Amino acid sequence: MSRNVWIRASSLTLAVALLAGPALFAADGSPKFYEDVLPILQENCQSCHRPHGLNMGGMVAPMAFTDYDGVRPWAKSIARVVADREMPPWHATDEFAGVFKNERTLNEAEISTLVRWARGGAAKGDPANAPEAIAWTNAEWGLGEPDLIVRMPEPFWVEDDVEDQYVNFTVVITEEMLPEMRYIRASEARGGSKAVHHIIARPLGGMAPGGGHKQYPEGFGSALAPGTEVRFNMHYHKEPGEGTGVWDQSQVAVWFHDTPVYHQVSSSAVGNSTFEVPPGHPEWKVGASQIFSEDTTILTMTPHMHLRGKSAKYTAFYPDGTQEVLLDVPKYDFNWQTAYTFKEPKLIPAGTRIEYEATFDNSTGNLSNPDAGSAVRFGGPTTAEMMLGFMATAPTKASLPEEVPSAGSAGR
Repeated sequence: MSRNVWIRASSLTLAVALLAGPALFAADGSPKFYEDVLPILQENCQSCHRPHGLNMGGMVAPMAFTDYDGVRPWAKSIARVVADREMPPWHATDEFAGVFKNERTLNEAEISTLVRWARGGAAKGDPANAPEAIAWTNAEWGLGEPDLIVRMPEPFWVEDDVEDQYVNFTVVITEEMLPEMRYIRASEARGGSKAVHHIIARPLGGMAPGGGHKQYPEGFGSALAPGTEVRFNMHYHKEPGEGTGVWDQSQVAVWFHDTPVYHQVSSSAVGNSTFEVPPGHPEWKVGASQIFSEDTTILTMTPHMHLRGKSAKYTAFYPDGTQEVLLDVPKYDFNWQTAYTFKEPKLIPAGTRIEYEATFDNSTGNLSNPDAGSAVRFGGPTTAEMMLGFMATAPTKASLPEEVPSAGSAGR
């Protein structure tokens, strides 16, 4: 056989080999699914990417990453989104690595493994080398069976022609629902239709796109007593048109502490409602601040803007003249409104000023911008803007708790 014929034959053999499947012909030393990739997916992705995965404020993963056959078709997409840091969805800067307990990040080695696996042919490896499968529960709610579920009083029809609509509903917590005062440990709001943009259900909690359940550490909670009025502030947002109307009856699940609570949690926002973002401006900064009159513990921080939101930053200015950035979100994403929850609650002394700075992009370079040719002001519709830096806080000084009934006494 001549040399040219040998080259052609070898090329044909290689082409057939590549078509035969990446599981058999991956390069030696490249990552393999069961040995290298699956452990990363279990640790960082499967909480959402699995059957009955977490509902993150209406965001539900459309595919499961629990076995090779389910992951293989998405190999190139996985490589792209992890390399671009679009997934896992986490938008704080790297300097806060390890600060927040709900952090969703991959380190450089993990990103490299996923990218090299996809580019190297997405080898299957040996299933016998797979880590033990995680025994995920298929509970409807992220924290299992709740102690109490509070629903809107009746279904509400969102009309065909609705784009943005705000509606309020009130539900009274009866003694049949809750015989005694309890302290809320956690809550999760769930929209009853795809038209739900966000829910504020004071004093239980709420929901926004990309947000999950809220959960307080031991010793922290908010009281709920029979007779409490729960006010559902509902924001519906959808494309208007014939046949787009939907029924909605949203709900909130609640879990109670069965141990004493010494710190009463409340929610507030540092915000500004008087700003105007000029047409076409790519980086318009708006600020607001709050001074704390007593020693305070911060549990979570949740920046909130709309479609022109670009970045957000919380900075603490302490009474001794020092300052500290508590959270820096350089690439705010309206679809992932994360409540950044401190792994160790942040203690700030009396006299501390918290400054919240939000940046807006009202230019044509912002692909989410509905109208770069108009000034934008504070307002409820999604096409308007908001500038709110939410915080869940509690007095640092412990107070004597009310007697906390056993968990079994809560109504279902």
